[in-house]
Amino acid sequence: MSEVFISYARSTAPQARQVADALRALGYSVWRDDELPAHRAYAEVIEERLTAARAVVVIWSAEATRSQWVFSEANRAREDGKLVQMAVDGARLPMPFDSIQCADLAGWRGDTDAPGWRKVVASIADLVGTDVAPAQVGGGATLPGKPSIAVLPFANLSGDAEQDYFADGMVVEIVAALSRVRSIFVIASGSSLALKGQGLGPRDAARRLGVRYGLEGSVRKAGGRVRIAVHLIDADDGSQIWTHRFEDTLDDVFALQDQVALSAAGVIEPAVREAEVRRAATRPTDNMGSYDLYLRALSFLRTYVRTDVFKALDMTERAIGLDPEHGAATALACRINYLIDLYGWARDSTDHRARAIELGRRALRLVADDAWSLSNVATVMAFCERDIQGALTLIDRALTINPGCSAAWTMRGAVGVLNGRFDQAVEDFEVGMRLDPMGPDRVPCILFKAMARLQQRRFDEAVALARELVQQTDNPTGCAILAAGYGHLGQTVLAAEALERYRTLAPQPIETYARAVWHDPAHVKLFLDGVALAGGGDVTA
Repeated sequence: MSEVFISYARSTAPQARQVADALRALGYSVWRDDELPAHRAYAEVIEERLTAARAVVVIWSAEATRSQWVFSEANRAREDGKLVQMAVDGARLPMPFDSIQCADLAGWRGDTDAPGWRKVVASIADLVGTDVAPAQVGGGATLPGKPSIAVLPFANLSGDAEQDYFADGMVVEIVAALSRVRSIFVIASGSSLALKGQGLGPRDAARRLGVRYGLEGSVRKAGGRVRIAVHLIDADDGSQIWTHRFEDTLDDVFALQDQVALSAAGVIEPAVREAEVRRAATRPTDNMGSYDLYLRALSFLRTYVRTDVFKALDMTERAIGLDPEHGAATALACRINYLIDLYGWARDSTDHRARAIELGRRALRLVADDAWSLSNVATVMAFCERDIQGALTLIDRALTINPGCSAAWTMRGAVGVLNGRFDQAVEDFEVGMRLDPMGPDRVPCILFKAMARLQQRRFDEAVALARELVQQTDNPTGCAILAAGYGHLGQTVLAAEALERYRTLAPQPIETYARAVWHDPAHVKLFLDGVALAGGGDVTA
């Protein structure tokens, strides 16, 4: 159930939508009556949601003071000790609500720094509890419950005041690109640019804006070329998380801004996610909320060690138990169950396949605007359900939301491998690796690219990629590709070693594995022919 229930009169629906969006950006799950299901009685759903909510925000207006529904909902919230009031048009509140603290938000347009809004957020944080209450950064403004970032004013190092417009435009474009990434809370460009000329360092500016991360940058023009340097800073300790430099001509200013914005957004999301994973690893495990458990699960999953994968599964299940609406955790649990089925890591792996499909369908309702999570669901849709068109539709949606999402490009390539469109698939993998050259999304990119090269009979390249994969993780697929690739190359000793390593890591017979990852019988045969040459015995397609 949702943590926050919003009560309002019909004339203030736009304000109710603003309140809901702002609270969701802070990491809260929110319900208002535009989400009423068609098959249930209105009053029954209202009562259920009102009872389950931990905070009830009542938006008072002239119409609301005359509404029996608003009055009834407000009274129930008052009796249950979870009422939060805000007034939007100066109307006099009915008794007894006129004797209870009410935030004045007349004329509010979504400004998160407004004193009245801060009062509302503080009350909700107190009622909902510390598991989801926003964190604090160094005595500055309140942090949202999910990673938060501000793109700080870029410095114009050109000595040309006319280039200020380009530097400011860079901030606006990067904010717009990052705003598509729903896993990150992004401060509006207007608030960021308001700090221009105040002489604040990146750490102080980030604290002033109440965010955990700050992206600072500089623009230097020389002749017909421009150099843009960007640095991602952790406001907690001032450490630099990521840095990059872009250089190009000024022939097409807007195209250059688009290029930098897309590249920055593509890299910043995984960089912030990794910083959050490291932060979660230092927290005590006995007091972890749903988001922390999700981050821990990510760190365990990346080893591809069987015991770690089951730890990751446990953490995602606990995360979902704490917050059934946590879409990213649901999508991740979907992917983990698929891996357990793929490698035969459970006594009855088909249970995990069914669970993967069930969680994937549930996740689609929860992650409609999260490109990374949609990519996780697309993996299961393609490989478990064998719904190639459905997976491509999800990937297209993910890339529309965030064209810089490396995981979506990787998954598009993976579906291309299943379709036998190997050249296009490799191009997609190269885009994915260019967007995230060092992050964890590189691992599945290498994995699927190795599969593509194997089917193209470019066995040397397949082996080189698989070697890189097994150097980074204990992923059984890397060993399987090595066995088949070395087999086709006639390097039987190395092939046999890789096959034995696969059998150590994955109890699933390699023939069963092959039919799970290759849908075309010809692809299965090519793979198993290589395994047979590796000393795999009577493996058959």
